[in-house]
Amino acid sequence: MSGKKLGLSALIALVIGSMIGGGVFSLPQNLAYSASSGALLIGWGITAVGMICLALIFQMLNKRRPELEGGIYSYARAGFGDFIGFQAAWGYWFSAWLGNVSYAVLLFSALSFFFPVFGLGNNWQSILGASLVLWSVHLLVLIGVQEAALINTILTVVKVLVLLVFITAAVVAFRLDIFSADFWGRMIVVDHAHPALFAQVKSTMLVTTWVFIGIEGATVVSTRAAKRADIGKATVLGLVGCLAIYLLVSLLSMGVLDQAALGGLKNPSMAGVLEHIVGAWGAKFVAAGVILSVAGALLAWTLFAAELPFVAAKDGMFPVIFAKKNASNSPMVALWITNSLIQLFLLLTLFYSAGYQALFSIATAAILPPYLLSAAYGLKLAWQGTGYRPDEHRGADILLGLVGTLYGLWLCYAAGGQMLLSSLLFVPGIVVYAWHKKSQGATRVFLRCETTLAALLVLVAVLTLGLIFTGKLSLLN
Repeated sequence: MSGKKLGLSALIALVIGSMIGGGVFSLPQNLAYSASSGALLIGWGITAVGMICLALIFQMLNKRRPELEGGIYSYARAGFGDFIGFQAAWGYWFSAWLGNVSYAVLLFSALSFFFPVFGLGNNWQSILGASLVLWSVHLLVLIGVQEAALINTILTVVKVLVLLVFITAAVVAFRLDIFSADFWGRMIVVDHAHPALFAQVKSTMLVTTWVFIGIEGATVVSTRAAKRADIGKATVLGLVGCLAIYLLVSLLSMGVLDQAALGGLKNPSMAGVLEHIVGAWGAKFVAAGVILSVAGALLAWTLFAAELPFVAAKDGMFPVIFAKKNASNSPMVALWITNSLIQLFLLLTLFYSAGYQALFSIATAAILPPYLLSAAYGLKLAWQGTGYRPDEHRGADILLGLVGTLYGLWLCYAAGGQMLLSSLLFVPGIVVYAWHKKSQGATRVFLRCETTLAALLVLVAVLTLGLIFTGKLSLLN
């Protein structure tokens, strides 16, 4: 069992399964709330170019630096040193396991559509059910990553079929006059104002960014791949598949209901759209799709959340205890620690839901810097020619890295206050990094530039706390 590796189809399913969670089922309302059809087309155009560039950069880095087996974390470390590499791993890991808390809550919130006892997904019945699901997934991964990936593949196929049913129904019901009405959003009103086109486009970026989190999935489990070449292929193919689904779901919905109606739908808003098309059974059909989709995403992200600290520990960047495996070649200790933290925060949602929301708000933005650092490393690699033959042309890769880096900066800008909040997560990482380095016997923990960066992070965190205490920044953005 321990010798089994993941093939191309399993890697593609991991990429798609991690990206398609619960967000796609809320796309119609989330995007229509403050963006017109024209702004939506521009927003998706920017997202498509940026995400395709990121996918191609991951493919290029996998080809040029195949020895970097930690994917998104390894690229940050190789390009910019141990401290930045650790912070990338720290932020990614934190985001991955805390995101699983939200998936568990969302799963039982969707189940309440059929079993009202689960309410909003954060009562004691839901937390008990979510805990049972969590440790069932834990057991599945302990049995073997290959076996868990097979279950994820099945769930991914089923949820894609659910989305294709919705897309087919929306194609039949689509009306061009509804889609083109107020095409540039001159009549929409958000917070008693008519948002300019740029503001509308920016609002779409906040949504379209999050639904692509997981694009790096194949690189995170690169050590499990049967063929290194499959990692890049899975990343690109998974992205193209998800991009097509997201575009069709959001744009077709704008031609089924007008923007005001879409913006006022309860989430998951896809249920309201399909109910409008086919009747009451459509809402239940979508609710079932949410359940399957979130279950698949929960499984995929459990794999990622355990795999990254496992690889980082093998590289000497996380405590060595995280590198321990069981007989099935699963990251046993990393899995136990990660899922114990998820269990703790599930209990937190029962007693103090606002506290969980605050921490999740901080963690969601923490995953963006690793994307930016990976793109910047791709640009650095192509610019310096590392891994290239002397006669090999690098112009296309330099352009790719430049566009990807600019897009990464745009994502951080579009995240707004959440990027400031993420500094509150990275500052504790400074302490953990220093402790780990000292425990390894390092005589010098930080290089001069790393000391400057750590000081800047602390300064930003202090300023962020000041903004929070004065009410200028909300923890629940």
